[in-house]
Amino acid sequence: MKDKQAKYPQLRFKGFTDPWVQRNLGDLAEIVRGASPRPIQDPKWFDDSSEIGWLRISDVTEQNGRIHHLDQHISEAGQAKTRVLTEPHLLLSIAATVGKPLVNYVKTGVHDGFLIFMNPKFDLEFMFQWLESYRDKWSRYGQPGSQVNLNSDLVKNQSISIPSMDEQQKLGEFFTSIDNLIAANQRKLDLLKEQKKGYLQKMFPKNGAKVPELRFAGFADDWEQRKLGEEAQLTMGQAPNSENYTKNPDDYILVQGNADMKNGRVVPRVWTTQITKKAEKSDLILSVRAPVGDIGKTDYDVVLGRGVAAIKGNEFIFQQLGKMKLTGYWTRYSTGSTFESINSNDIKDAKIMVPVEEEQQKIGAFFKQLDDTIVLHQRKLDLLKEQKKGFLQKMFV
Repeated sequence: MKDKQAKYPQLRFKGFTDPWVQRNLGDLAEIVRGASPRPIQDPKWFDDSSEIGWLRISDVTEQNGRIHHLDQHISEAGQAKTRVLTEPHLLLSIAATVGKPLVNYVKTGVHDGFLIFMNPKFDLEFMFQWLESYRDKWSRYGQPGSQVNLNSDLVKNQSISIPSMDEQQKLGEFFTSIDNLIAANQRKLDLLKEQKKGYLQKMFPKNGAKVPELRFAGFADDWEQRKLGEEAQLTMGQAPNSENYTKNPDDYILVQGNADMKNGRVVPRVWTTQITKKAEKSDLILSVRAPVGDIGKTDYDVVLGRGVAAIKGNEFIFQQLGKMKLTGYWTRYSTGSTFESINSNDIKDAKIMVPVEEEQQKIGAFFKQLDDTIVLHQRKLDLLKEQKKGFLQKMFV
């Protein structure tokens, strides 16, 4: 009964009732490895005027597996030493980002860190989605803590359950539409984040200036230089004893560093029974160890570990700290240091430019509205990704 159930997906398009059949990937395509000219650093292999791009691992991560452009191009001499694809093909990364599937939509030279699925007997989009859903499982071919070693024989012998070509195409189209929606929302989110960076640069005075480049109407006075410690109250963290750490949500939330923050908010991960230093709901949380200067907020009362500090400050101070991180203010404290960190004096003595209270409130409200919009788009994007994950689990065998 279990074997019979395994051949049918939980969720299916109307009109499809046949069982899925099991095949090895090697039965469904000729799987060959790319090839690289050596030594790869030799400039003779590359030519900016060539129409054949050269695919690198960085291209895969930047374009999330959909290769529409390539920055580097391979010369005729290089093309003779590699495999050139002039039509879209399904590929699989076997080095660095192991198990990541991709499709080339431009003419591509493929180096030996990739496998190519030639002469496929499957719908390309269907198989792209299956490989994406299977990606984490390739890790079983590596030792714990070591690099996964994936080769063509392992991939060829991997079994897969597949439906008819018609059903494959339906599934491929469905998941492509979800991917397009995810990509569109990602672009919107990226644009909003870039807009915020631009506003931070223009709505706070640049080094040496007493007024910002962009300002609300009705404000003309110079901003004044102050120390951060004069404008906000600081509490440095102190680590509880490790034996007091727990996984019990009824205990006190412990914030140790960036691992306890997501999208600028505290996300409970570790708890403690010991109170050392505390931050209250709505306090600002500043990372004081690498990466120094990351700033967020807490929606809970929390215990502060040694990697963070709490700051009681208004929305203007929060955005000011965000601008300081953006412009690299804290990097001065890590020059020549083996471990980047800042102490209470570094924070209290940090120079900031401050306008009158009313202008602070205007600026704070403006950026809070922008942040709220960014959070909404981030949640929508996260929800789409979770929905896709759920569909993959229910619509694939």
